[in-house]
Amino acid sequence: MPTEGKPPIKYWSHSSLAAFLRNPLAWYKRYVEHVYDTPSSPAGVVGRAGHIALQHFYGGIGKEGAIELGLEYLRAVPDLEINFGKAKTRAAKKKKRASMEREYLQAIGFYLERPPRFEVVGVEVKGMVEVEGLPLPLKAVSDLVVRSKVERGAFDIVDHKFVDSFSSLKQDKPLFVLQAIFNYYTVRELFQKPVRRFIYHELKKRKNADGSPQLRRYVIDFTHFDEEFRLFHRLIRDATAEISRPRIYLPNPSDMFEGDNSFDIYKIGLLNDDFPTDEDLRTS
Repeated sequence: MPTEGKPPIKYWSHSSLAAFLRNPLAWYKRYVEHVYDTPSSPAGVVGRAGHIALQHFYGGIGKEGAIELGLEYLRAVPDLEINFGKAKTRAAKKKKRASMEREYLQAIGFYLERPPRFEVVGVEVKGMVEVEGLPLPLKAVSDLVVRSKVERGAFDIVDHKFVDSFSSLKQDKPLFVLQAIFNYYTVRELFQKPVRRFIYHELKKRKNADGSPQLRRYVIDFTHFDEEFRLFHRLIRDATAEISRPRIYLPNPSDMFEGDNSFDIYKIGLLNDDFPTDEDLRTS
């Protein structure tokens, strides 16, 4: 547990903050205890393979070579690192892996058939920066940093997501905004250039029956973003204060991603050395 006033982490990232807001106990396990034993979903593995392909494509490798590198990654992920769900037998897992490969090849094929063109200045740009007024540094990874097409001398940030269905901008905008601001600050400080937009590309993995586009683009323009930046700063300060006080981390069983895992952690008392035994409870 943290000591009074001292945060147990060295920085915030978008994934760390989202995890804390969704499931504090699962967050504590991963980002404080550094226990990384939660398997990835098949969709997550497919998405990472797609990112690797696009990273190499925009880094200068041809389409076929980029696709092959993503496929190599997907095939190299061990079964133990994938949550196959109901697929328990070797045959079922093999069938699921074949389905994952088809999804990957179809999705990356959709994208690279007519890939968006950018003047790229950075690929997989990683950074951790301090921001005035915030108690902890911010860390982010930007898929692409490109020269803005709407403001001379400014940069845009491009992010890719491989999805089963398109997001609702109205419903999911807070998540997009949080990620966008993390990336905004890191890119601005690393390149010492104004950052104009965060361009969020969603690529649907399954072909639309009506022939509609597989790629949907959401654009966040930072020009009129004062309220969102104020809210972001407040959230970072409040979250840091919350993790800095002595507290008990409780599970969130309704969390669709890590609910079962966090409840198991809580049940066995992973984070509490003086967890009471059945006898303690009976005699108390």
